[in-house]
Amino acid sequence: MQTALPHPLLPQFSKLLEMAMGLYYPEKCWTDLEHRIAAAAPALGMANTEECIRKLLSASSLTQGQTQILASHLTIGETYFFREKGCFDVLEGRILPELMRVAAREHRQVRIWSAGCCTGEEPYSIAILLDRLSQHTGESNATILATDINPIFLNKAADGVYNEWSFRATPGWIKERYFKPRKNGRFEILPRIRKQVNFSYLNLAEEVYPSIINGTDALDLIVCRNVFIYFSPDSVMKIGKSFHRSLVKGGWFVLSPVEVSVSSQLFPQFELTAFPDATLYRKSDSLAPRETMPDEYPIPPLESVNGPARGLASPSCLQDEEMHVSLTCVSAETSNRGTPEISAHAAGTDNNVEVHDEFEDLCHMAQSYANQGELTEAARWCGKAIAVNKLNPAAHYLLATIRQELGQAPAAKQSLIRTLYLDPDFVLAHFTLGNLCMLDDQHREAERHFDNALALLALRPHDELLPESNGLTMGRLKDVIESARLGIFARLGKDKHSD
Repeated sequence: MQTALPHPLLPQFSKLLEMAMGLYYPEKCWTDLEHRIAAAAPALGMANTEECIRKLLSASSLTQGQTQILASHLTIGETYFFREKGCFDVLEGRILPELMRVAAREHRQVRIWSAGCCTGEEPYSIAILLDRLSQHTGESNATILATDINPIFLNKAADGVYNEWSFRATPGWIKERYFKPRKNGRFEILPRIRKQVNFSYLNLAEEVYPSIINGTDALDLIVCRNVFIYFSPDSVMKIGKSFHRSLVKGGWFVLSPVEVSVSSQLFPQFELTAFPDATLYRKSDSLAPRETMPDEYPIPPLESVNGPARGLASPSCLQDEEMHVSLTCVSAETSNRGTPEISAHAAGTDNNVEVHDEFEDLCHMAQSYANQGELTEAARWCGKAIAVNKLNPAAHYLLATIRQELGQAPAAKQSLIRTLYLDPDFVLAHFTLGNLCMLDDQHREAERHFDNALALLALRPHDELLPESNGLTMGRLKDVIESARLGIFARLGKDKHSD
C-alpha cells in the first residue's frame, strides 16, 4: 500500500490506535488512515501528518483530548431512528416487557446501556419503546446510559435535534408523536424522552467498566450495534468479556445482524438466542430475580457531627432536621485526623491490624457482589463492614452506590451524607450526590455538588488515581464532571425553551 509517509510510521500508529482506542486499521486501509490524520493534524496543533503521527507516537499515552479529536475524525456517524426494524421488534415484543416485569417485581429500575450511541438515535429509539410499553403506568421505570468516544456525536445527541435524514425508514407516527417541529425542517425530541437518556463519554478500549461510578454495572441490556466494525477481533473479545461482567444474570447483549453473523465465535461466554426477526446474546446464567434491599438498611449509629469541607457548599439535600441525626465520628477522632487526604479513603481508621484486615475483606466481598449485580448480597456485606468499622467513609460510600443501583435514591443520599461528614473531601461522594440530583431534575443542586468536587480535584495532580474508583484518574473525573455541567446548562436552556 503506497503512502506518502515513511513506512514504519503508519503500522506503528495503527497499532497505537488499536491499543488506545480499539480502532483497527489493517494495511489496506492505511491510505484512508493517512488522509484522516491529515485532517485531524490542525486540531491537534500539528503542522502536517508526519509531525502529528511522530508526536503522538512519542508520547507515553494519548490524552483524553487527543483521543476525542482523533475519534471525531476516525469514526463515522451513520445511523437513524429504529435502524434494523427486526431488532426493535424483538426488544418491544419480547425483551423489554420481560425486563420491566422483573424490575417491577423487584422494585427497581431496568438498566440499559447504549454503547457507541453515535448521535443518539439508538438510545432515543429505546426510550420511545419504553414510553410506548409503559403508557398504562405513566412511567417506564428505566434508565438509559448512552456513551460514545466522539464528543461531536455526544453534543448532537444531547441536543436532541434531527433532520429528515435521521427518520429514513422510520414510521411517520414516530416523528409526529415524539418530536416537535423546529426551523429549517428539523425536529426536536420531546423533553420527557430526552430526560430518560444520560449521555456520557466512554472509550470502550479502556478498562473502565463494569463500574458503579460510570453506571456500567448491574445492567439488564447492552445494545452495541455497528460499533465492532471498527475493532480488531482481539479487541472485540476483550470488550465482550467486560460486557459479560457488566450484565446481571440473564441480561441481554444486542449486536447488529451483520456483526452477529461474522462474530459468533468471539463471545463464547454468551448464549446465542434466535428470535424470528433477530438473534441476540444472553448471559448464560439463568434469570434469577434479585431481592430488593429494604429502604432503611440497618447501620450502626454514629456519635457526633463534623462540619462540611472548608470553603465548600454543604450537601444541599441535608435538611435542618437531618443535621441532628447522629451521623459521624467522635469529635476527638476528627480532631486527631487533621485534613483528610483523598488517598486515605481506603485505609482503616482503627489501629488494630486484625480489625483493619477484617474490614478490608468485608468491603472486598461487598464490591465483588456489586460487580456481579448481586446488589442485595453486596449491601449485606457492606453492612457487616460498617459494623466492624463505622468510622470509615469508604464503606458508607459503597453502600450509597449500591442503594443508588437499587433505585433507592433517598437512602443513597443519606449514605452519601454520612460519607461526607466522615470525610468532607471525599470527591466521589460529592460527584455521586451531583448525579443523584441530576436524576431528580435538581439541576442547580447538582451543579453545586459538582463544583464541590471540582474544587477538590483542582488541588490534586491530573494523573493521580482516585481511591474507590477502579482506576479513574483525578483528571478523567474532572473531564466527566465538566461534561455533566455542560449537560446541566444545555438541559436548563432546553427546558426553558420548551416552556
